[in-house]
Amino acid sequence: MSRSLPRVRASWLGSVPYRQAWDLQAGLVRELREGGGEDTLLLLEHPHVFTLGKAAAPEHVLWDDAERTRRQVEVVWSDRGGEATYHGPGQLVGYPVLDLAHLGLTIPRYLELLEQSLIAYLGELGIESEAGEPGFTGVWWGGEKLAAIGIKLNRSVVSHGFALNLTTDLSYFEGIVPCGHAERRPTSVEAVSGLRIDARAAAEAYARQFGEVFGVGLEWAPALEGTPVRR
Repeated sequence: MSRSLPRVRASWLGSVPYRQAWDLQAGLVRELREGGGEDTLLLLEHPHVFTLGKAAAPEHVLWDDAERTRRQVEVVWSDRGGEATYHGPGQLVGYPVLDLAHLGLTIPRYLELLEQSLIAYLGELGIESEAGEPGFTGVWWGGEKLAAIGIKLNRSVVSHGFALNLTTDLSYFEGIVPCGHAERRPTSVEAVSGLRIDARAAAEAYARQFGEVFGVGLEWAPALEGTPVRR
């Protein structure tokens, strides 16, 4: 790794409950704001969960308590931007916790690069995707969403990030109004290409694209304290 590049620590965490990953991000944000800590890229999966961002409304959750219990889906109100989304097995979740001042990035440029990194990874798989039109952040294929993006800014430190559908059971999206737009349906890598890709393998391949697109050197680290890898 070139010493001239800014460094970002990358960790694969396995399957981690949403609230646990949220707490981990909060700690990393606090360390960066206090002038310590490291810029970090967390890569993981979540058990079934509907998360509701600051722009969400209760009616964006369509399944009742009984159906959510049957499907083992938790509901969490989050401090990220955006509306309702789903996380679950077969989905690569990425939480870059970065001080944008270290990288000389504005929020619009950061979002643009995050989309580009996902598009570049999907290109490796032979999938031609594109960034959303204004008002539709994320990565899209044929008018359907492959990856959702929702972030939080704390001074110059960003957290939360993206969710890329790999082999995701897309029926779970029927329990919400995804990102507030019922007419904009999700899809997955498997649905558009037939490829079945493990989230950990996707994490390693995606991280390379993240490093190239953002112009940073990645240093892989073991799972961070308090986040045991489950698989």
